[in-house]
Amino acid sequence: MRSPAQPRDAATVVLLRDGADGVEVYLLERRSTMAFAAGMFVFPGGSVDDRDADVAIGWAGPGAEEWASRFGCDAKLARALVCAAVRETFEESGVLLAGPDADTVVADTTGSGWESDRVALLDQSLSLARLLHRRRLVLRADLLGAWAHWITPESEPRRYDTRFFVAALPPGQRTCDVSGEAQSVIWLPPATATSRVDAGHMAMMPPTYETCRELAQLESAEEVVAVAATRQIRAVLPLSAELP
Repeated sequence: MRSPAQPRDAATVVLLRDGADGVEVYLLERRSTMAFAAGMFVFPGGSVDDRDADVAIGWAGPGAEEWASRFGCDAKLARALVCAAVRETFEESGVLLAGPDADTVVADTTGSGWESDRVALLDQSLSLARLLHRRRLVLRADLLGAWAHWITPESEPRRYDTRFFVAALPPGQRTCDVSGEAQSVIWLPPATATSRVDAGHMAMMPPTYETCRELAQLESAEEVVAVAATRQIRAVLPLSAELP
């Protein structure tokens, strides 16, 4: 019997907005050719990069020690997870959780200059630290909330140790269909998303489905972020990567 693959640290961000029928979540449908979670609807996210731990990254909001306490890890990893969450969200949705200072947030990231920066982050010719420094921005850690901690089942050949964050869409910003890993994107009420999965019209892995199920009990993005502030985070290791 082979030993389980070592999981890679990763961060996922549940982007939220208020719609006509309550809170909505942003979902990407992964391309069917992807090696992991092909064809699945997922939240923005990905693996931690070595440069995510760069202490030069401008920072505002709860420090690494506080995030470490929430997620049960050391401060270095906690800092990298938060930075990965912000970086991956920008790479996969065009939304940047950063601002000129601790009290403001970037209002618009749809221009061609921003797109060039996003692509440069993707091909790793630009680091998050350099992007923020050049644009005189600080990462807004206070815009994130800790939600969950999921570990890919030991039976899977490709495994991730993933912390889930929640974040409301900043005022003025818009999501863009920009991810090369996605064949489509959609905003949906979480209850609608789980109903479509139950009916066989969408596919999700257990962490995404369970997160949507939990969020369906809440009424607004503000309420979700408030609940996240006091939520107890425990690691979940499912036996299967498929829904029962």
